[in-house]
Amino acid sequence: MKRLDTLQALPQDAACDLLVVGAGGAGLAAALFGALQGLDVLLVEATEYVGGTTALSAGTSWIPGTRLGAQVNPQDTAAEAARYLTNAIGERTPAALRQVLLDQGPATVDELAARTEVKFRPYPKHPDYISDLGGSAINGRALEPQPFDGRRLGELFGLLRPPIPEFTVLGGMMVDRTDINHLLGMTRSLASLRHSASILARHGRDRLKHPRGTRLVMGNAHVARLLYSLSRQDTVALALRTRLAALQRGADGSVDGAALAQGDVRRSVRVRGGVVLASGGFNRHPERRRALLPGADIAWCPGAPGHTGEAHAMAEAVGGRYGEGGLSPAFWAPVSLRRRADGSTAVFPHFVMDRAKPGMLTVNQAGERFVNESTSYHLFGMAMQQAGAVPAYLVCDAAALRRYGMGMIRPGASAKLLGSFLADGYLAKGDTLADLARALRIDPARLQATVERFNGHARAGSDPDFHRGETAYSRNIGDAGWPGPNPCLGPLEQGPFYAVRLYPGDIGAAQGFATDGDARVLDAAGAPIPGLYAAGNDMHSVMGGVYTAPGITIGPGMVFARQAARHAAARAAASGKP
Repeated sequence: MKRLDTLQALPQDAACDLLVVGAGGAGLAAALFGALQGLDVLLVEATEYVGGTTALSAGTSWIPGTRLGAQVNPQDTAAEAARYLTNAIGERTPAALRQVLLDQGPATVDELAARTEVKFRPYPKHPDYISDLGGSAINGRALEPQPFDGRRLGELFGLLRPPIPEFTVLGGMMVDRTDINHLLGMTRSLASLRHSASILARHGRDRLKHPRGTRLVMGNAHVARLLYSLSRQDTVALALRTRLAALQRGADGSVDGAALAQGDVRRSVRVRGGVVLASGGFNRHPERRRALLPGADIAWCPGAPGHTGEAHAMAEAVGGRYGEGGLSPAFWAPVSLRRRADGSTAVFPHFVMDRAKPGMLTVNQAGERFVNESTSYHLFGMAMQQAGAVPAYLVCDAAALRRYGMGMIRPGASAKLLGSFLADGYLAKGDTLADLARALRIDPARLQATVERFNGHARAGSDPDFHRGETAYSRNIGDAGWPGPNPCLGPLEQGPFYAVRLYPGDIGAAQGFATDGDARVLDAAGAPIPGLYAAGNDMHSVMGGVYTAPGITIGPGMVFARQAARHAAARAAASGKP
C-alpha cells in the first residue's frame, strides 16, 4: 500500500479502478476486496485516522452460516436466520437484499480467512437481540475479531483510530469482556490470575515504547487486521485528510470520476470501475440530523467524528436516494457524559456491563420505571425518547456499584475515585433513596415506591411490569453468578444509593442510500446508478432500522463492500482498462 502524504502527490491526470470514500470498517473492506480482485484502488479518508466508528466498537460481525459459527452451533441454518430476519424486520427491507447477506456472508469470511490477516472466532454465546422470535439463535452467528499485535503495523500503528479512553484501563490497555472477567476474578481463579498477569505484563512492556497498548482487541483489532492486510497490497493508495468534493458523470450517465480536495489542493480522478461511498453515515450532518433525529443532541453521539454526511449531497446530485420505511433512522444506546481533563466530553455507551445487572434499575424524571432494562441498547434508547425520559437515571445500591461498576466507574472503585465522580457531577449519591431523589430533583416518595415495588418482584425473580430477564438475550447480559432466581433481578437494599444520568445516543446511521444486492445506489425510479455504490452506514441498513443482533452494521458492511468491489471489478474489466 502506498501512502499519499499530501494530495499533491496524486497526478493531475490520475485514474483508478475503484475509488473508496471513507476508511472505516466498510471502506477498508471495500478497498481490500478491490485489491484482491486485482484493482487499482484509491482509498480516501477525511480525518487523520483510519477505522471510523468501527475502531471504537466491540468489532462484532453478524454473519450467519459460516464454518466458524458451525463450531459452536452446528444446527443453525441459513433458513432459520432468514426466518428470524423476516420475523424481526418484516417488509421494512426487501427480503431479496437480506438473502444476499445470508448467501454471500460465509464466502466473505472464507475469502478473508484464506487471503488476508482478517481473522475471526465465534462467540461461545452471543444471542440474537430479539431472542424470543422464531428463528433466533443463541450463538453461531456473531463473530469477533481475533486479537491483533499492533506492533506488526510498524509506522502504520499511528494511523489507527485510538479506542474510547474510558473503554481502556491503565493508560491505554484494551480489554474485552473475556479480559474483564479474568481481571475481576484474578483473586479467585488461578487461570484468571495467569491471564491477567500476562496481559498486564504485556501492557507494561508496551508503555515503554508506545503511547498506548499494542495488544488490540474488539473493533481496534478488526480495523488493524484490515489495515495490515491492505498494507500488503501493492495496488492500493491511501490519502488521509482528503474529502470527496464532487462526483462526475459520463455521457452515458455513469459515475466515472470524482473531484477530491485537501485544503486548497484539488484533484480530479477518472474512475473505471466505480466509487464506493463508505463515509460513515449522516449523523454529524447538521441539517440531516435536525430532520432525521429531532431532539437528539449531537453531544450525545459517541461515534467517530468523520461521519459528517458531506458526501451524501454529492450522491444525491447524481440521482441517489435514501431508503425508506425503517424502524428508526439511527441505531441507539443509552449514554452517560463526563467532561475530561482536556475539556473534551467522554460519551460512554451503556451496552452490557451495568443496566441489566441485579441491584440496578432505571427511572424517568418522575421516579418511575419505563423500560425493560435488559432489552437491547437500541430499544432502550428508543424507549427513552418515546417516554420522554431524557435524561433518565440509572440507579443502584452500594453493593451493585461495588460489584459491577456503573458507566465509567469501574467495579470495586475506591472511595477516592468515587469522590472524583461525585465532585464533577457524573455520579449522584444519597445515603437514603429519598436523599438520592432530592439530589436528582425527583419526587422522593415516587422513587421510594418504585424501588419498593421493584424489590418485591426482584426477590421473587420476576418482573411483571417490564419482563426483565425473561429472554435468552437479557439473561446473557445479567449476572450468571447471581444467587437469585433471575440473573437480571436483585433488590436495591444497601445504602448509600447512586445514580448516573443517561441520554439517548445515536451510535450509527440506519438510514442511508437505497441499494440493490450488488450495493449499487438506486435512483428515484429504483434503477441502479452505474458506477456508484454504498456500503456500511452510507447504505440503507439491510436490517431496516431494527437492531436484530450484535454486529449488524460491521458484518453486512463487509459483505456488501465485497459485493461492490466484485461488481466494480467487472465494470473495470469491461471498460478495457490499459
